[in-house]
Amino acid sequence: MKKWYAVIGDPIAHSLSPFMHDTWFQENGIDASFLPIHVEPSELKEACESLQLLGAGGFNVTLPHKQAIIPFLDGIDEAASEMNAVNTVVRNGKNFKGSNTDGDGFVQSLLTADPRTDDKILLVGAGGAARGIAFALDRAGFSDVTITNRTFRRAEELAEETASESMTKSDAEQNLGGFDIIIQTTSVGLAEDEALPISLENAKTGALAVDIVYNPIDTPFLKKAEEKGCRTLNGVGMFVYQGAIGFEKWTGIKPDTEKMIKVITEKLGGNYVNR
Repeated sequence: MKKWYAVIGDPIAHSLSPFMHDTWFQENGIDASFLPIHVEPSELKEACESLQLLGAGGFNVTLPHKQAIIPFLDGIDEAASEMNAVNTVVRNGKNFKGSNTDGDGFVQSLLTADPRTDDKILLVGAGGAARGIAFALDRAGFSDVTITNRTFRRAEELAEETASESMTKSDAEQNLGGFDIIIQTTSVGLAEDEALPISLENAKTGALAVDIVYNPIDTPFLKKAEEKGCRTLNGVGMFVYQGAIGFEKWTGIKPDTEKMIKVITEKLGGNYVNR
């Protein structure tokens, strides 16, 4: 019987997850398909029940359902519990267990840039993505992380939970030259006419600027960072690595991530650089 998997979200048509996973299924000789399913928030409970009833082998969860889906699952693992968010659901018999691969996928991508664990890191944002990344950075041994956010209270709360420091946005901008890595986790500033989530005027030459957004591949944040002499890392690696962790949870197989990063980068119109 052919297996099938899915990604649910609202919207969902833009997702490259079906392309990525279908490619991996084909490369590994797995008779399976990956479907994008548009699920509105009011339909989430029914959608989860339908996925279970119709025999989905597992599925990905994207915005805006990553937190809302938790009550409809049979359990969640430690990573999902820490983050209070699920992006990957694994089937075990008739049960659906939620996991979260975003943070570990990000760290795998970051490691391709050869960071040091004592680098001073500024994490911009305090939402679900930032939360996952903060916990994953701590697990990976990065010991000097500061969190900033437009609403400072949220930065303080996340910093307390992850044994990090917190800093107001204005202070972070003023002291930006002291950071080796700047990680942008928000959706602010994606449009060319929007202000960036944080000013890069004081960024030091050679600092690593990271944006978790993968489409567009060259965000306004990264363009500005390049102008300031920073090294840059886009979100394609995180997207591919988090997907690969989920793929392995479903199939027991580690897919070819290096090849997929190249394919996705070129698909989005970027130039691939073999790290």
